[in-house]
Amino acid sequence: MSTTPVRYSADGLTFYSQLACPDVQGKVPGILIFPEAPGVGPHVIRRAAALAQMNYVALAADVHGDGTVFDDPKMMLKSIDLLKGQPERLYQRLQAGLQALAEVPQVDPDRLAVIGYCFGGWCALELARNGAALRGVGVFHGALSSSQEESAGRIRAKVLVCTGASDPLVPLEQVTGFSDEMSAAGIDWQVHLYGGTGHGFTSPEAGSNPRPGFGYSASSDRRSWAELLQFLTEIF
Repeated sequence: MSTTPVRYSADGLTFYSQLACPDVQGKVPGILIFPEAPGVGPHVIRRAAALAQMNYVALAADVHGDGTVFDDPKMMLKSIDLLKGQPERLYQRLQAGLQALAEVPQVDPDRLAVIGYCFGGWCALELARNGAALRGVGVFHGALSSSQEESAGRIRAKVLVCTGASDPLVPLEQVTGFSDEMSAAGIDWQVHLYGGTGHGFTSPEAGSNPRPGFGYSASSDRRSWAELLQFLTEIF
């Protein structure tokens, strides 16, 4: 397994992402990973490496541009609010990451999936809602609402959602609304709800967040990872 930086351009910016490739012959599925709100950090880089060990090519994708990883919450929220307010710019960035993954020589461009964590999970769904050619979408403690009305019908992938029952950013009414939306659109979807689990449950780094309803859960992390691996086996 090898890891290398990947650079590409979109929306007038240069994006610096991290690619993890397995040591295999021939072409294998590609998985795009969108990170938590701060940017590409240790958590998603570890996930990419773990997927490469299982013979997937994984790209941990820069969303903010210039390889930015925010340590100032106010600056981070400013960047996110800007992207949410200009969805066409966000889509350019997300699609550029997918295209960069598809162009990796080891990747089979007909077998692509996207997963995301927190803000990255929302991004993964937004990419799918724009009709991206994906086999699957995996969302981990990401918001399930969308600014794109009646966009569920454009989703061409199966959808996996793993979320905490005590997540203040993804309340149960949002989960129910999402489930109804996916069913109405005829999407092949599944939601796994983990009791006693808050926001950011897949990342040990979330344990340092003092906000109520946030934190790491080893058991929910383990269970959701197992669900993802089963999901990838199914779609590929």
